[in-house]
Amino acid sequence: MNLELLESFGQNYPEEADGTLDCISMALTCTFNRWGTLLAVGCNDGRIVIWDFLTRGIAKIISAHIHPVCSLCWSRDGHKLVSASTDNIVSQWDVLTGDCDQRFRFPSPILKLQCHPRDMDKVLVCPMKSAPVLLTLSDSKHVVLPVDDDSDLNVVAAFDRRGEYIYTGNAKGKILVLNTNTQELVASFRVTTGTSNTTAIKSIEFARKGSCFLINTADRIIRVYDGREILTCGRDGEPEPMQKLQDLVNRTPWKRCCFSGDGEYIVAGSARQHALYIWEKSIGNLVKILHGTRGELLLDVAWHPVRPIIASISSGVVSIWAQNQVENWSAFAPDFKELDENVEYEERESEFDIEDEDKSEPEQTGADAAEDEEVDVTTVDPIVAFCSSDEELEDYKALLYLPIAPEVEDPEENPFGPPPDASVQGATPDEALASGDKKQRQPSSEGGPAKKKARTTTIELQGVPSDEVHPLLGVKGDGKSKKKTAGRPKGSKGKDKDFPFRPKPYRGDRPSFPVVPEVLGGSGPGGGGGGGMKGRAEGALASGGLVSQSYKQHDLGGMD
Repeated sequence: MNLELLESFGQNYPEEADGTLDCISMALTCTFNRWGTLLAVGCNDGRIVIWDFLTRGIAKIISAHIHPVCSLCWSRDGHKLVSASTDNIVSQWDVLTGDCDQRFRFPSPILKLQCHPRDMDKVLVCPMKSAPVLLTLSDSKHVVLPVDDDSDLNVVAAFDRRGEYIYTGNAKGKILVLNTNTQELVASFRVTTGTSNTTAIKSIEFARKGSCFLINTADRIIRVYDGREILTCGRDGEPEPMQKLQDLVNRTPWKRCCFSGDGEYIVAGSARQHALYIWEKSIGNLVKILHGTRGELLLDVAWHPVRPIIASISSGVVSIWAQNQVENWSAFAPDFKELDENVEYEERESEFDIEDEDKSEPEQTGADAAEDEEVDVTTVDPIVAFCSSDEELEDYKALLYLPIAPEVEDPEENPFGPPPDASVQGATPDEALASGDKKQRQPSSEGGPAKKKARTTTIELQGVPSDEVHPLLGVKGDGKSKKKTAGRPKGSKGKDKDFPFRPKPYRGDRPSFPVVPEVLGGSGPGGGGGGGMKGRAEGALASGGLVSQSYKQHDLGGMD
């Protein structure tokens, strides 16, 4: 992976569709890790699917929540993943093991969460109809951030690039800049629509490089500001946006906006259709519109941190947008020629000799002399694209990739393993089944100690309504909501609930149909010498009652 060659001489934004990622479940939200090697996708059934983005394969599936996952964020080192679901639960996950470290229960739905860019112990949570909350994971404490107007609690918030400040915005267009450690007000300004009218703040997004950030507002305009100018203006300042980006023709409202990895481009997803608009930040001109399938609605957009690649979600599928790769074979050698047809070639006398005996020894100058110099192949230089401007070295403890064990369909018995239990071999089938069931219930000594249950902390917020419904699930009180059946049924666990037509494997002491001589002989208690299916099924009904009453309605001798 030659990241030094990523600085292209042409445009640095995607131009066409480059396939899709099918998560089996309906995808709702996605986010890249800091290096772009892993993509986490939150699904409608509560699962988190982690894709290895280099191989475009699933590296891990975490059965995280029962209800749909509505927000995801990676920690800085990539070892932790914080998720929120529509049942007001925020969870922290260990990516390698898939275990839940701890949970937090909020009184209202979570609209967004974000990990601190530098301090992995802090998480910013934006509950619905509440002031933003700053969580401390180590001691499970929380701090409610101050707001401008206590009556207006439709507040969005975001960390700046290094987490020194928190920017909050409300429905009246007021932006507050708070110190992350002290929660003191540092600067503030109001977003206006040219006149004195204000507009609601929908989202705040920061670039990975530089000090720029964008504000997506309800007046369908994306405003780009310089964070340094905001801090210089102080409280009640009047900073001017660097750019105002909008769709003047269609007046498109924006669902999701973000910066490119280098901060030079801005992509915005339409709230009406699956369309992505890309602007160049420095000039403010629209450079590309990417159109997805007609009729689909966009849910989320994420730009790759290093490469000109965009991931978008619509209709539960993750779409990948990338540049068109044109093969240029003439770049391999200056005298390389592409041939339309075969050409006869006459080789020279000494062309393929190891040493040319007739060639005179010229003096080594320039490039020839440089070939004899020793090349340092042991020192590893840090990749500039993976380092921040205030860092000299990479984080060598970072989790860039996930190990994947090969799946063996029919594993052979281990010839070097311990012999099977002799007591089980000599026992009757019922005893062997019972002993096997006991072994399954006992925690495996080979797999280590049993997993401890994650600690759940209830976050109490004053004056927050507890009957709010997440926007993903529909309007409150709407009995015809399309997302009513979202998530796995309550009490279900595992993969069997997701595929209703998959036959369930026999496990443990699952009861079986009793075998009685009368049934085998063909004269069951249900009468008749028909035997076969009818006799066996009715015999089972009489003895164990294992067949449901619905089967009685059919002629058991000739079922469909």
